[in-house]
Amino acid sequence: MSVTHMILIALAGIGAGAINSLVGSGTLITFPTLVTLGVPPVTATMSNAVGLVAGGVSGTWAYRRELSGQADRLRWQIPASLIGAGIGAWLLLHLPEKVFTEVVPVLLVLALVLVVVGPRIQAWARRRAEQAGHGADHVSPRQMAALVAGTFAVGVYGGYFTAAQGILLIGVMGALLPEDMQRMNAAKNLLALLVNIVAAAAYTLVAFDRINWTAAALIAVGSLIGGWLGGHYGRRLSPNALRIVIVVVGLIGLYRLLTV
Repeated sequence: MSVTHMILIALAGIGAGAINSLVGSGTLITFPTLVTLGVPPVTATMSNAVGLVAGGVSGTWAYRRELSGQADRLRWQIPASLIGAGIGAWLLLHLPEKVFTEVVPVLLVLALVLVVVGPRIQAWARRRAEQAGHGADHVSPRQMAALVAGTFAVGVYGGYFTAAQGILLIGVMGALLPEDMQRMNAAKNLLALLVNIVAAAAYTLVAFDRINWTAAALIAVGSLIGGWLGGHYGRRLSPNALRIVIVVVGLIGLYRLLTV
């Protein structure tokens, strides 16, 4: 690998780490970069998942304050993410790549729609809760079941491809939870990190020789820096500004997915 390629991969890692902590689609930067530089798609997916664990750690740590008070919900979401990630990683190792990547653009469009209409759905859910005599922040058993199912589905997706799983998580949570965007973003960072850890562990154990470890190391260093930067500055964004960032990055990612 040339020095120029190494610099490009490290820079992509910084961008991916920052975007992952803010939005959750950093793979849409690193994956196309690796493929463009000649790394086979499956190898790029595995190397990318391993490398972005570091950025997930720094991004989650930067948002640790916003995680406070979410334990009751996360104790259900975390197992769903872990189980889903394990299944997704198994799928990547056993199914043709095209089977799942053809669905990625559809899922990304759905997630962006959920991000945009999320506030209206949240307002409707609050009105329903208040009419039923509950607080505005009440989450019904049906909503919780849908949330866990959605988290599991995103975990499967993340374990397989990783790209844009954060946008999908924000979309699912935004449609079902009466939560602040920054708090949902903190939960998204934690759940996406756990999915990446499971996927990276599975790839390392089963397909160690198929991982480009130079690329993974460069992405790790870059994303560690980027994750901290994104987490540090991301909480200064208003909810609407954060939604705009999510939609813009998601649309760019959709274009890149369709053109890679």
